[in-house]
Amino acid sequence: MNLLYKTEQRPGYQRVIDQSCEVLEYCNFDLLNLSSGESYRGESGGYETVLVILGGKATFTVGGQTWENVGERANVFSGKATALYVPIETAYEVTEAAGGNLQIGVCKVKADKKFAPFLVTPEEVVVHHRGRETWKRDVHDIIAANGEGRVQRIVIGETYSEPGSWSSYPPHKHDQNSDDECKMEEIYFFQIEPQQGFAVQLVYTEDGEVNETYTIKHGDAVALHKGYHPVCAAGGYQVYYLWFLGGESGRALKPYDQPAHRWLMQK
Repeated sequence: MNLLYKTEQRPGYQRVIDQSCEVLEYCNFDLLNLSSGESYRGESGGYETVLVILGGKATFTVGGQTWENVGERANVFSGKATALYVPIETAYEVTEAAGGNLQIGVCKVKADKKFAPFLVTPEEVVVHHRGRETWKRDVHDIIAANGEGRVQRIVIGETYSEPGSWSSYPPHKHDQNSDDECKMEEIYFFQIEPQQGFAVQLVYTEDGEVNETYTIKHGDAVALHKGYHPVCAAGGYQVYYLWFLGGESGRALKPYDQPAHRWLMQK
């Protein structure tokens, strides 16, 4: 089973995790790279889509609305995100707006309800400081609680792991529906600073049906359909991942912590 997807440093629109991924039903992920003044026209189809500016400035046009020169970071390590929500069955246009380079993560979740487009600014991103000791990280909610009544399924944010620290830890999962868990797929897209660094991604189930370990490099993406999925940053390297979830059973984030490691939450 391969859950690891590589990206390339190349211009234009790049499909990364699409319908050919056999383990995901709802979530797809693509990348868009534009140079000075270039534009791209897309169509959301049956996916509610969030365009997350990873670096650079953009002008977005969706359904007759335009947001000009948005984006406040050169890369993911230099500030909070700016992101545009594009509803299903909607055309959109992205133009590089600063005379430089623009990179956008195109995060897509299958949906059937149509809402209005909206922009999330850096000031609206909610930051949570999570963990302690060797599992410290900052979690940035882009569309989470603020998406109620505005989106159908997608929940999206960014995580910044300290060098040498674990995140998505203690290990949790969200692959079945119960009173204390909600079944949702997820995709991680990684950036590493400095870029020659690495991280380790584990994906495993209690019964051993899934038992995968990946060396994560800058630009890698991982499809998470089931199981626990902790990440560890190599010493000396800050690890970032864009994450988003979607599933049939709603948007409630109810991660199920692995029972064997729950004692860490009481330390």
